[in-house]
Amino acid sequence: MCLAIPAQVERVDGRLGTVVLDGQRAEVVLALVPGVQPGDWVLVHAGYAITTLDEAAAKETFDLLKEAHE
Repeated sequence: MCLAIPAQVERVDGRLGTVVLDGQRAEVVLALVPGVQPGDWVLVHAGYAITTLDEAAAKETFDLLKEAHE
């Protein structure tokens, strides 16, 4: 099974950036989400931001993943 995790973009540096989820930072490739800005929410899979989503959808997805892990 493959999972994409929602994370908030903290920094954009060209095609790369830093995302934050639950206090954890990760460097990701942003090439697949042109125009993404700090504060935007993205789904991250295998080190790549693969799409953007709104904050409500990101939080709902994260809550479901946390619930499934318990």
